[in-house]
Amino acid sequence: MFTGLIQALGTVKPLGGDSWQITCVTQAETMMLDLAYGDSVAVDGVCLTVEEVSSRGFTATASPETLRRTTLGMDSPEGKYVNLETSLRVGGKVGGHFVMGHVDGVGQLVAAEKTATSWEMTFTAPEAIARYLVPKGSIAINGISLTVANYNHELSQFTVAVIPITYSDTNLRHLLPGSWVNLEGDILGKYVEKFLNPRKATESSVSDSISLAFLAENGYL
Repeated sequence: MFTGLIQALGTVKPLGGDSWQITCVTQAETMMLDLAYGDSVAVDGVCLTVEEVSSRGFTATASPETLRRTTLGMDSPEGKYVNLETSLRVGGKVGGHFVMGHVDGVGQLVAAEKTATSWEMTFTAPEAIARYLVPKGSIAINGISLTVANYNHELSQFTVAVIPITYSDTNLRHLLPGSWVNLEGDILGKYVEKFLNPRKATESSVSDSISLAFLAENGYL
């Protein structure tokens, strides 16, 4: 589990094979000192397991499924900047929102416009993501915890406001219109959908006792 607060930027060097071994090179000494074999690291929002740690980075394997569903398998990620975050420790600060590192789909940058106080960035959203988008709700873009400013259902697009420190310290500043990004919807929305969807309910499911009326009565709506 992660929080969507990026600790460092790295670059990727695929080592080949059906399941790519990916070496991430980073100059973030503080992050590297805390990294060990078997740890989880989010690479552009994709949860990978550290297999080897070196003085300059770490190596992890991305399976064919991971490559097929994320930007790690699109074109060649070699040399491109990726966002890095180590997993949340017990007692650690949750500054963003709960990010699982399980990418739901990919979207594309439509436009990025600089305003007086931030950058307004608009992305496309596939249906796998769109159903979890709500104004002021959370979304992870390349592993970054961001807040949805608005969502255009007809265009399947959403906009986020990115503060200067996030823009400068992540790979968002390297994106161009048409660039692909990894998207992960809010885990809370997924559980609510599960509870309220009768097709997914079972005889022993707690969804039998949860309804829109129940959520409203208990302050969730």
